[in-house]
Amino acid sequence: MKPSTELYSLIQSLTKSEKRFFKLNSSLQSGDKNYLKLFDYIEKHNHYNEDELKKHFKSERFIQHLPSEKNHLYKLILKSLRSYYSDQSIKSQLKQEIKNIEILYNKALYKECAKFVKRSKITALNYEKFYYSFELINWEKKLMEQDFEEGHFNHDLDALIEEETKVIEQLRNLAEYHILYSKINYIFRSGGFTRNENERKIVDEIADYHLIKGKNTAISVRATSICYYVKGLCAASIRDYQDALVNFRKAKAVMDKNPKIKSDLQTRYIYTLNFLMHCYIDSNDFDNANRLIDELNELSTQKEYKFLDTEVKIFSASYIGKMQVLNKKGDFEKAVSLIPFIESKINDYADKLNKEKILLLDYSMAYTYFGCSDFKNALKLINNVLNDNEKKLRQDVYSFARILNLVIHFELNNLDFIEYESKSTSRFLNKFEKDYQIEKVFMKYIKKVAKIDFKPDYKDVFINFYKEVDVLLQDPSEQVILEYFDIKSWISSKIETNSFDEIVKQSHVIKK
Repeated sequence: MKPSTELYSLIQSLTKSEKRFFKLNSSLQSGDKNYLKLFDYIEKHNHYNEDELKKHFKSERFIQHLPSEKNHLYKLILKSLRSYYSDQSIKSQLKQEIKNIEILYNKALYKECAKFVKRSKITALNYEKFYYSFELINWEKKLMEQDFEEGHFNHDLDALIEEETKVIEQLRNLAEYHILYSKINYIFRSGGFTRNENERKIVDEIADYHLIKGKNTAISVRATSICYYVKGLCAASIRDYQDALVNFRKAKAVMDKNPKIKSDLQTRYIYTLNFLMHCYIDSNDFDNANRLIDELNELSTQKEYKFLDTEVKIFSASYIGKMQVLNKKGDFEKAVSLIPFIESKINDYADKLNKEKILLLDYSMAYTYFGCSDFKNALKLINNVLNDNEKKLRQDVYSFARILNLVIHFELNNLDFIEYESKSTSRFLNKFEKDYQIEKVFMKYIKKVAKIDFKPDYKDVFINFYKEVDVLLQDPSEQVILEYFDIKSWISSKIETNSFDEIVKQSHVIKK
């Protein structure tokens, strides 16, 4: 069985201050501290090899029961981290307060217990932590029962019942919105956008749900923010970026007006900025897109965003955005200068970056190299996308990567490969029912040019190719390809003597 690397990953994820806190706590403990020897050894190595570890500690008795020692160390580190972050999130604070309430109650210190309950209820209310509000109300009821037994009947039981009913309803309301979010998020993460009438019907059902289309259906700030967020995702999945922009702006505004709740919804806030940025990119509003990128980066300077999880999310969102802005403008040379840093961060974050972000970064970098006519590096990165084993994730990226792959091979003059690979690509693209024809037109013409031996004869084929594509792109549903590959500019580069990047730049100036 392959040795577990969870302990190594946990230790490597620790910051200097977290390590210092762990060792300080350990110094207060008495007895043998074999776990510290293990910790120090693992901390200083940039890889984990259990055979080397056993060899290093072969004279130590604890190595005979290494699995239990590793497990013990893992739990101690988590305990230390819980203590380190005990007051750095509202959730942690409320958990700690409820433990205090339980201790005071068990010691029959009811007055002191009641003070903690009252104080914690205000915190839970301000941050809309409904689960904790519900638990605190139950503690208040227990204290009320104790007062009844003492003969004190000055509590307003009806008011407490009304408060409990309201919290339960807010919980139910928020949970229902989370279910709707899970449904639309699944559609978006799997496909990126709807490709046919059946998929649009699923999105329409979510958008038409009474909690989404109705007015004043969200009964808390958290529910209101997720309501607008779901509306934005529904619009984005059908490529209605104007409607998506309106709703993501509203979701952002709700959180901005409620800073306490915003600080507790870090992931949603980052993703809201991310979607707003992409709405601007798809509308060629690059000034506003860059403003959103700056706003994303500004978050990393704020205390509540100083966690590795949020750091990784901010990095991936901002650099995918930067690459896409520069690629759409045709500023490929500037985009390529970002690649060494991006690759170093991908290496630093390792398994902290999720598959979707890696796919988008690899595709963006491949497209950048393609724009710079560095087709070998473009091919290397597009193969990273095509060789990924998560074929159900972001089918949009994977589908257009197949198209870009053929274009790169055409530029490399691998015409025999195109004839072979085009069959596989056609089978893949035809697996899914789609309302647009641009992929079929592309496949028709890429097969034609792959069979032409005399290069000057390409021009007539590409002229016809351009005419057919130009007509298709009058239909908004056909324009989906432009979000991934500027097909018109590429065809023009084959007809004219100008390079692809220059034509992209020219088309951007015209659009402005």
